[in-house]
Amino acid sequence: MLAPHYDPTKIEAGCDEAGRGCLAGPVVAAAVVLPHDYSNPLLNDSKKLTERQRKLLRPQIEQAALSFAVYMVAPEEIDRLNILRATFHAMNMAVVQLAVRPDLLLIDGNRFINESSVPFVCIVKGDAQLQPIAAASILAKTYRDEYMEAQHLQYPHYGWSRNKGYPTPAHYAAIEQYGITPLHRKSYKLDRQLALPLSS
Repeated sequence: MLAPHYDPTKIEAGCDEAGRGCLAGPVVAAAVVLPHDYSNPLLNDSKKLTERQRKLLRPQIEQAALSFAVYMVAPEEIDRLNILRATFHAMNMAVVQLAVRPDLLLIDGNRFINESSVPFVCIVKGDAQLQPIAAASILAKTYRDEYMEAQHLQYPHYGWSRNKGYPTPAHYAAIEQYGITPLHRKSYKLDRQLALPLSS
């Protein structure tokens, strides 16, 4: 069972992202403010849940949250800023859109560039420890997956309905055969390193 909060005296916003390691598509961040007494035994780090569990939890989180927001940073902005800064910017923009102003940001990870005056704390593997961060991880993941599934209809060769833009062998093979799309991150290495046999 995840802890309900980091500091029970404060209004906390959990913040997390999805899509940092993808070759294509946006990086997506979510910020979630949950009630202090919120409890959901199914809630966990989005990576430890099945797709079905994430889809089940998303409306539960959205209905229970005092406020939530999701923000996407497009591939061209990722290329301009670099992925780390783009991720931090997405988190900051999600926080700005919250209807409830938090007293403290709970950031999943070990560093953050804050664009606001709201204090923050970084928590490594926070999405496996605290409900607000886990909730944010689920929203970020489900919104991004939904977006990539929709883009699959326009670019079906890349298998985004399955790989969601991550660097799978099938995704690399499609890039090699069909080239890249406007959704690919040009600052990323988009071709496979060929495994060469060692010379004797």
